[in-house]
Amino acid sequence: NQPQISTDVNEAAQVLLSGGIIGLPTETVYGLAACALNQSAVSKVFAVKERPTSHPLIVHLSPEEDFTKWGVFTSDALRLARAFWPGPLTLLVERTKIVPDWVTGGRDTVALRVPSHPVAIALVVAPSANKFGKVSPTTAQHVLDDLGVSVDLILDGGSCEVGVESTIVECLGDSLVLLRPGAISAEQIQDAVQAQLTTEQGVSRAPGMLVSHYTPDADVVLVDSIEEAQRYKTKLESEGGKVAIISHRHVDEYAKKLYDELRDADNNACSSVIAVMPQDSGLGTAIRDRLRKAASR
Repeated sequence: NQPQISTDVNEAAQVLLSGGIIGLPTETVYGLAACALNQSAVSKVFAVKERPTSHPLIVHLSPEEDFTKWGVFTSDALRLARAFWPGPLTLLVERTKIVPDWVTGGRDTVALRVPSHPVAIALVVAPSANKFGKVSPTTAQHVLDDLGVSVDLILDGGSCEVGVESTIVECLGDSLVLLRPGAISAEQIQDAVQAQLTTEQGVSRAPGMLVSHYTPDADVVLVDSIEEAQRYKTKLESEGGKVAIISHRHVDEYAKKLYDELRDADNNACSSVIAVMPQDSGLGTAIRDRLRKAASR
């Protein structure tokens, strides 16, 4: 039996309260949601995603929730929360005693976000609703295609507005570190706090930091222009390959359609996807990050 796709928020809330797991829309991508304080439910999330339990989850809070109950907020973290929540920003902060080890992988920090999607439900863990390391879902159908009977219900909120995962900023002590780029740019963060933001490419300590991630079955080739993409496509097709090109003039459209087009390439049995890299600024930086990780194997 396939899980029910529903638009009833109350029904979804009941499934969560009973210890179930659901596909949940946010403005970034669809999440696989469970109540954060229910160890059994959170364990199901790890199992369904085939995700290492050492890889921490993001706790999603409602705008009405006192987020300082969940994390220790520096002055910069408070400025960022007030500037960008609700929205596509995740803050990695020192955790409080309320946060259990099964959410953080035993780490002393917790990733917190207040999503802006109107049907997102409070106090859940919600990693992307796909198998670990694979292409994130941006529609209810994507969740159904990926996880099927593994989830109890899929809450359909339409296509995600942003299309790539949230920006993650680590706020510990006096430092601000960009762990994952997203719709909220480094420039916006620096403007909000009037402080320098550094970038971390080292050991993974937040979702989406692995070198290989967001990967389709097809090989992903990165190029700098549509002309180069066409030349590469001709070459690969002459060798018997089936090739798709991903290229968009506007970064908002690129972000919104990226994962859908990677999935389409797999559904059409393409051997290769040639992606034209957008400019390295704003949302383009986030798209380049996802493409580089999709191209790594």
